[in-house]
Amino acid sequence: MIDKENFHPLNYIKKEEYSGSMEGMRYLLKKVKSSEEDVIRVTVWPEPLGFARTPEEQKTSTEVPLTKEGVEQAADWLNEQYETRKEYWLENQKRAWTEVV
Repeated sequence: MIDKENFHPLNYIKKEEYSGSMEGMRYLLKKVKSSEEDVIRVTVWPEPLGFARTPEEQKTSTEVPLTKEGVEQAADWLNEQYETRKEYWLENQKRAWTEVV
């Protein structure tokens, strides 16, 4: 689980993509334009492949404000995604990348 108290990538996200993984679930936080304002797009997908190689239909995304509160919302959403699909993530954690290419 992501600890919101120690999850502070906001300044990093303003300049670069921020990625990580959690027991079979990979995630990416990226600054994007939505309408007139910048937001954080948060995306999750199963291991073992990286973002670019994973088919779009295996990715799930949401957008949150590009603020400290938005980062907290992102952490909550990531934790929710992990908990509600935990078996799926753990199952994919054991797959070798050669099984999916």
